[in-house]
Amino acid sequence: MSINSSEQADVYSKLSGRGSSVSERTPLLGNGSVQIRTTGASFASSVFNLMNAIMGSGILGLAYAMASTGIVGFCILLVLVSSLAAYSIHLLLKLCDQTGINSYEELGEKALKKTGKILVGLAILIQNIGAMSSYLFILKSELPAAISSLVNAENSGNAWYEDGRLLLIIVTVCIVVPLAMLPKIGFLGYTSSLAFLFMLYFTVVVVVKKWSIPCPLPHNVTTLPDLEKSSNVSNSECTPQLFVLSIKSAYAIPTMAFSFLCHTAILPIYCELERPTKARMQNVANISISLSFLLYFISSLFGYLTFYAHVESELLLGYGEYLPRDIMVMTVRLAILLSVLLTVPLIHFPARKAVIVLLYGGRYFSWLTHTVSALIILSVVLMLAIFVPDIRNVFGVVGSTMSSCLLFVFPGVFYLKISGQPLRSADSIGAIFLVVFGLIMGGTSLCVIILSWVFSS
Repeated sequence: MSINSSEQADVYSKLSGRGSSVSERTPLLGNGSVQIRTTGASFASSVFNLMNAIMGSGILGLAYAMASTGIVGFCILLVLVSSLAAYSIHLLLKLCDQTGINSYEELGEKALKKTGKILVGLAILIQNIGAMSSYLFILKSELPAAISSLVNAENSGNAWYEDGRLLLIIVTVCIVVPLAMLPKIGFLGYTSSLAFLFMLYFTVVVVVKKWSIPCPLPHNVTTLPDLEKSSNVSNSECTPQLFVLSIKSAYAIPTMAFSFLCHTAILPIYCELERPTKARMQNVANISISLSFLLYFISSLFGYLTFYAHVESELLLGYGEYLPRDIMVMTVRLAILLSVLLTVPLIHFPARKAVIVLLYGGRYFSWLTHTVSALIILSVVLMLAIFVPDIRNVFGVVGSTMSSCLLFVFPGVFYLKISGQPLRSADSIGAIFLVVFGLIMGGTSLCVIILSWVFSS
């Protein structure tokens, strides 16, 4: 079903003179629903926005996941997770066209009544606040060092840009808040394309620097140019592993799953897509996931082939240790931080939308509601990033459960409840598999995080 039917097009033209008010909850998808809107976001802009929603700081951890599973094991798991992510998007889009609903929260209400709406809204809000807080926490920790290395590598004074909290407040007020105030997610296409270029640059640098660091890795980084004296470790450390099975392997699937989580942004992007149809939006999703898959795989492979078993859980830490004064490494470090920064407004959009849906439920856009909700959410996120000493473990538990629900469990459950298809149909069987896989993944990642706390304490 197309959401740009001829009847709707006539209504759009009749109502075009009423002003530019746009509701974040007004359904777009057939069944007589009407949206007053201007030109939709282009196909390319939608691809960049979805890729920006998919790709974030998760790209830094996938090389570690490859070291924990082996090259072949990693490839199998990455194909599995990315395919399931694309399939769950297919189920969501199918439900949207079937019901005329354009909101993840309202799909929850359609499937599980008010309980479903509240569960989805809270999951989106908690997951996205956790993600934004984690991203800003990374910026607070890494941005001062990145700027210092570019401005003056030898200066260790107390310059204003070395205060992470001050920098965080400045970039939030000057960059995040203005972008978060935009009424449509399509407006972020330009910043999303810039974030994609930063990720592409990161991948290129990882490939190029494969030949700048010798293997075996040097014990003393000052001897890095002297390849013959760099290390007395056996060359067996430089042999890539095809399959690896250890306790660290349990981290791989959750890391990959979180790296493909974009489902909170998929429906807002669908609603604003120019000439929107399910097939067109599915193409947006497939291209975005495929390009993200390609960048993920290349950066993970060459990152692993650079450090092998010694790859850090955050890939850039290894380059910072062995190439501390390398210009490309310093610039790519800053590029990744800027990419993470530009992702925050995109993640904020569904969080703000969830608050408006849960608390107000109105169908008409209000600048007052929009502004107050945005400022409250960003204030909470900023306070968490500034004052909580280590939020990653807390949101690791919450995120592991919320992400698996949003990515796998909810799409599967909603399809089984709403579609009316027999359980033996192909999509129903796929939905059941999504639910089971999501429950296993969420439970596994939760247990792994708790065990890591126990052993580290």
